[in-house]
Amino acid sequence: MAFEAESDFSKQLTTRHKCSACFKQYNKKEHLVEHMKVSYHSVHQPRCGVCLKHCKSFESLREHVIGPLPKEDCSRVFSEQGCNLCLKVFDSPISLSEHKRSCRLPAPSPIGTMKLPYSDPIVVSHNGRGPGAIAIDCEMVGGGDDGTLDLCALVCLIDEDENVIFHTYVRPQIPVTNYRYEITGLTEEHLRDAMPLKLVQEKILQILYNGESIVRARMQGGKARLLVGHALEHDLDCLRMTYPDNLLRDTAKYPPLMKTNLVCHSLKYNIQTSFHDPYVDSVSAMRLYKRMRAQDHLNDASEISTDAYISQNVTSKFDSLRAKELEQMSPDELYEISRPNYKCWCLDSSQAIQP
Repeated sequence: MAFEAESDFSKQLTTRHKCSACFKQYNKKEHLVEHMKVSYHSVHQPRCGVCLKHCKSFESLREHVIGPLPKEDCSRVFSEQGCNLCLKVFDSPISLSEHKRSCRLPAPSPIGTMKLPYSDPIVVSHNGRGPGAIAIDCEMVGGGDDGTLDLCALVCLIDEDENVIFHTYVRPQIPVTNYRYEITGLTEEHLRDAMPLKLVQEKILQILYNGESIVRARMQGGKARLLVGHALEHDLDCLRMTYPDNLLRDTAKYPPLMKTNLVCHSLKYNIQTSFHDPYVDSVSAMRLYKRMRAQDHLNDASEISTDAYISQNVTSKFDSLRAKELEQMSPDELYEISRPNYKCWCLDSSQAIQP
């Protein structure tokens, strides 16, 4: 009898509660519950294709499989069947070889700083059920006494097929004190007959709203385009423009990408080899966005409307249950009620948007 009691006590001491997503273990169930409340685990997180462990970012996933101290079993399988670019794992080396031919994209050809003839922007049609996307990038010169004030001098917009739909030099509203030639390749000659900023704003909004009213664009759906870019807030600030937050897709703020080196890990080419070119940066942002949008998650998220998915807040899910009820749930059940604290771009796909 005493032996059985001692055995039960020993079992209680060694019981560990394992998270179904990241595999962290806790001595007490209440600690696992607290972990689930703040981890925001979901199928939208990057996940190892070998052990299925969830990671916070693609950078941490990369460390897991090919970092300085990788998971041994995962590293071994990944070295034979994993893509170093997108981090997917395939069932055979042959499948991997076929995948790599489409995964690695050629570098775009820079437009350079040649004077391009201006024409009215082209608004491209989008045949999918989801909203179309436009990528933007700006090149800045310096203003102010010390030349540190960023002034937009060149802007480029492309469509999803990497076609230029708007490219123009911009006439700054205050004198330029530093053309930053070593970076921009721009001179006074480039901006001599540049388009006034106000007209540039009108043309860009014409493309983005696509005939949609501002009120309608601030709601989900409609004809307005998604605006893609890297550090969009800075570009829009220099253009002195605003655009609805729900239509912005910023590669600098997307959680799984925030710690990822875009040049080495996501695009596999040198973004800029000499002067900065806004066309190349626009293409880089668009390619990264499309790759994230095309993710195929192993659940029924595609059957959930965007509005409904965003409204499912993880804290409300956990807060609607008492602590004892949560502690009685299995790790898998806790994972099922967990939701991300960001909108995954896979919900922008044509399959995810309801008509």
